[in-house]
Amino acid sequence: MKAVFEKKEKNTVHFNMELPAGDFEKALQQAYLKDRGKFNIPGFRKGKVPRKIIEMNYGEEIFFENAINILLPDAYSNAVEELQLEPVDSPEVDVEEIKLGEPIKVNFNVEVKPEVKLGDYSEIELEKVDYSVTDEMVQAELDKARDMNARMVDAGDREVQEGDILTIDFAGYVDDEQFPGGTAEDQTLEIGAGQFIPGFEEGLVGKSKGEEVDVEVTFPEEYQEESLKGKPAVFKVTIKEIKTKELPELDDEFAKDVSEFDTLEEYKNSLKEELEKSLESQERIETENNLVDKVVEMSEVEIPESMIQSQVENEIKDFEHRVKNQGFEIDQYLELTGTTMNDLELNFRPMAEKRVKADLVLEAIGEAEGVQVTDEDIDAELDKLAEHYNQVENKENFIEQMKKGDLGFLKAGISNTKVLELLKDKVKYID
Repeated sequence: MKAVFEKKEKNTVHFNMELPAGDFEKALQQAYLKDRGKFNIPGFRKGKVPRKIIEMNYGEEIFFENAINILLPDAYSNAVEELQLEPVDSPEVDVEEIKLGEPIKVNFNVEVKPEVKLGDYSEIELEKVDYSVTDEMVQAELDKARDMNARMVDAGDREVQEGDILTIDFAGYVDDEQFPGGTAEDQTLEIGAGQFIPGFEEGLVGKSKGEEVDVEVTFPEEYQEESLKGKPAVFKVTIKEIKTKELPELDDEFAKDVSEFDTLEEYKNSLKEELEKSLESQERIETENNLVDKVVEMSEVEIPESMIQSQVENEIKDFEHRVKNQGFEIDQYLELTGTTMNDLELNFRPMAEKRVKADLVLEAIGEAEGVQVTDEDIDAELDKLAEHYNQVENKENFIEQMKKGDLGFLKAGISNTKVLELLKDKVKYID
């Protein structure tokens, strides 16, 4: 069953092959043995009807389709290997007229991984990414810690100010009619946090405890509820409680309370070290992203639609997983945001296309540079995965199960990491 290459149009390869008549006859017999129990013919027990009798009653082609389906998977796999193709989608298959006793010609059209024309990446210029920890950053972290550990105390008789924490009841009206979802009791609200629609929190500043206030607002045009978009509304609000945050003193006692350190100076140094690690990571990620953008920009590749669509589906699956972790099903998210799956696909498409192209370019550089992924590389990465998924105690079994699956994604990730390190050595940084 020798495969014959016909032509390549863009990223689609056309080839054909002949299935030997003898192989087809064997496949017919397999199809008959598998399906003979489905036929009821008078005078024969079910499952015991001779193949010839079935063909006489239903036509000699009754088992053709199933026989072809038995032969094609292995024939196609062998052809792909023989022609050294890398398909990225399922093939289109055309079986020419079948005549018993003669070879059967089958034509295939399949999209394959595109060729990448690399630019000259031997000397790349990039602006240096450099982030330094400032005193303001450390102070901001201290302020966060103080805010998180603040005490809520009664504000007394004074009026509402920015930063106050209120307990309120409210009811919302549009055209003098209450609307669904527009009422609440004992609702906690931090003034200035932007929790409510614009104008609501501002309308309570300067008011007093026990006061009943009519707050006039207008719903944003992009509001999630269609019936309220752009509508003017009035919220009748009762202020039941006004509390303010009492921040702890920034001293050694505070450091002891919120950290493992005995002094404020030690705590501040610790915060600075954490910020430095975070910024180093940010620098690395941003540099790598800029580097990838640069080599992709200087390369040429025409991406098959099937690869883009496949990546879009992966992006949506990842997004659905993140949404689920927040306690929502994807249908709930779509309803709340007034979007559709088609909207999601359109939103994710540019990102998907960019990622596919980046992966293809990095893979091409890896091949050009002879980058190899060793068994030791894979074992080291599997060790990291075992730790990431809290499988350290069960590591051997975890790794064994992982190796039974397709580790292509893992090898690609390791290879890309090596390629990035190689490219970094070629970069000339501009201050």
